[in-house]
Amino acid sequence: MNHDNTPIAAIATPPGRGGIGVVRASGKDLGSLMQALCGKPLQPRHATYLPFLAADGTAIDQGLAIYFKAPHSYTGEDVLELHGHGGPVVMQMLLGRCLEAGADIGLRLAEPGEFTQRAFLNDKLDLAQAEAVADLIEASTEAAAKSASASLSGVFSRAIHTLVDKVIHLRMLVEATLDFPEEEIDFLEKSDARGQLERIQADLEQVFSEASQGALLREGLNVVLAGQPNVGKSSLLNALAGAEVAIVTPIAGTTRDKVTETIQVEGIPLNIIDTAGIRDAGDEVERIGIERTWGEVLKADVIVHLLDASRGPTRADEEIVQRFPANVPVLRVWNKIDLSGHKPAVDRAEEAIHIYLSATERRGVDMLRAELLRAAGWQQTAESRFIARERHLLALKAAREHLALAAQHASVDNQTSDQALDLFAEELRIAQERLSSITGEFTPDDLLGVIFSRFCIGK
Repeated sequence: MNHDNTPIAAIATPPGRGGIGVVRASGKDLGSLMQALCGKPLQPRHATYLPFLAADGTAIDQGLAIYFKAPHSYTGEDVLELHGHGGPVVMQMLLGRCLEAGADIGLRLAEPGEFTQRAFLNDKLDLAQAEAVADLIEASTEAAAKSASASLSGVFSRAIHTLVDKVIHLRMLVEATLDFPEEEIDFLEKSDARGQLERIQADLEQVFSEASQGALLREGLNVVLAGQPNVGKSSLLNALAGAEVAIVTPIAGTTRDKVTETIQVEGIPLNIIDTAGIRDAGDEVERIGIERTWGEVLKADVIVHLLDASRGPTRADEEIVQRFPANVPVLRVWNKIDLSGHKPAVDRAEEAIHIYLSATERRGVDMLRAELLRAAGWQQTAESRFIARERHLLALKAAREHLALAAQHASVDNQTSDQALDLFAEELRIAQERLSSITGEFTPDDLLGVIFSRFCIGK
């Protein structure tokens, strides 16, 4: 990922044919490029309809040219956008002409995410907002798009900045006490340091809870259907998807490889993964399929263990349960209640959650959908949420751990210890850095390179 300030250009719209295509350029001074492509200077922030000129003065295309003068642009630099017809040949011709006309100012092809990276480096966006740009583009549900838009507008960043400001205020009090010990002020009591810290911890828990929900909206949930052959895994996949996406036959072992279908439940993308039935393999192909089943189980966010309600539990079912990862939620789903006489129900037993349903008759499937969200920790509320990434959750968890250590050093038993006060201040400093890494104040360059390289070219 380049960090230089040379002008850049790229096609900003997806490849393929479309009614409109956009070529975007950004740099310190695009006056000569504007003159070469448009034939005249442009009034900032006004759309002008004109021909886009080739080197010999003929028109490559006609469309709208918009000039954004620094710093009032997406990147904070001068930006020129050419909105023409969206044919791939036209776009490539227009981009090629931009690179040709901008050769004297060093114009080059932009790398993935470089426009947004420049917006971040020029303080137009913080890092959480920059990531929200990519999340908005990639949103797979309406809820995810709304949450990404909220993050882009700064909702998440403001929550983080509020936490950081409170930590900074507490640090100021602690370090002032360390700098002026001769005042003999009982800092922990008179400044209510422990009370302030407790309130910061409570606020962080609220932000973490909302970020966890936002991460679900972005990442979705990997739900693996596992169980013996012929218990109805493929039928359940079809019931959840509302379509015949998997082959269903009375023959055991029909599914030899995984089948994945993504559905939405309350705006949360659920990646439902149907797997090969688990048993002693009858041939090499089935053996490989069963190995892949266990591979998917190890990567699952939630495991749906399917059982046959018409025959009850078997030793093979219990052996399967014993191989499930200990840290992954498991829902035990008893299918074929149309044959067993059970009614659709959810039984929250001490050892597991049992759900009774009929995949073929679509009875009880809505109960399973609700339990999947519950197992994932989803909480349906009226509050707006922001989008979040695993990186953000890890930073919040680290900040939480350092605040907990700070609370130990600020305990009543340690309040007279100068060393404890030093450690209290240090843990607050580290917690502040972890929080600030979310918005980019304390983010190493190599991480920035990874983040922006995953953006599409032209953004």
